[in-house]
Amino acid sequence: MKLELKDLSVAYGAHQVITDMSLTVTQGEILAVIGPNGAGKTTLIRVISGVVLPKSGEILADGREVTGLTIQERARILAVVPQARNLPGEFSVYQAVLMGRTPHLDWFGNISEEDHHFTRLALQQCQLDELIDRPVGELSGGEQQRVLVARALAQDTPILLLDEPTTHLDIRYQTNLLNLVRELAFDRQLTVLMVLHDLNQAGLYADRVALLEKGQVFVTGEPQQVLTVENLEQVYKIHVSVIVHPEFGTPLVIPDVQQGRGSRKTMPMR
Repeated sequence: MKLELKDLSVAYGAHQVITDMSLTVTQGEILAVIGPNGAGKTTLIRVISGVVLPKSGEILADGREVTGLTIQERARILAVVPQARNLPGEFSVYQAVLMGRTPHLDWFGNISEEDHHFTRLALQQCQLDELIDRPVGELSGGEQQRVLVARALAQDTPILLLDEPTTHLDIRYQTNLLNLVRELAFDRQLTVLMVLHDLNQAGLYADRVALLEKGQVFVTGEPQQVLTVENLEQVYKIHVSVIVHPEFGTPLVIPDVQQGRGSRKTMPMR
């Protein structure tokens, strides 16, 4: 299912946050959205998911206007992993992930074996099997983040939106999660829009990258076209070096370390 944003503008009162933004994410593709704080990344997720209404422009899923859908209709095509954790602390992990099946329940709210199947599968994919009976309120931040991802996967939608999904995760779970997203995009042909702060993760896992600046698309393209010294220094206002990953050939972004007083001294290799 193709996701298209056409001339999208969003404002909070008199404050313009997104201006005339146009982006396309095709089926089976991961688009990583990057940019400095305040560039409009989270607002983009919020407006696509219906939390915020656009001021103007269109949001289309396979040519169908998303803003005209009911909450349930939208939830059947869009699953969201938000930046803020909003899980009920008294619910068990299993119950919280099962909530992702809500858009698929019948009028009486009956839970089918199919609902349990997708819930168990999502728990397994996010390595939460051993926590299914734990109350969500007792979990660490990283564990709660994995529950949010599992809930979105259980929803089983063709479009997946992730707002900084690796927040609170250690390097093991960051890698596992991003590998899983990459695998699902390919195997299930999901349409994935993912906001990331880590530029190197964007380079490694995204098919294309959109670099935002002040609510507009500064540049979009394949990682090697976007993650360049010129683009990053202009948008982030910091000196960087960009080298080629020795194994994958993707761009690796290295911020320049300030030398001089208080700088980190080079230690001999042991």
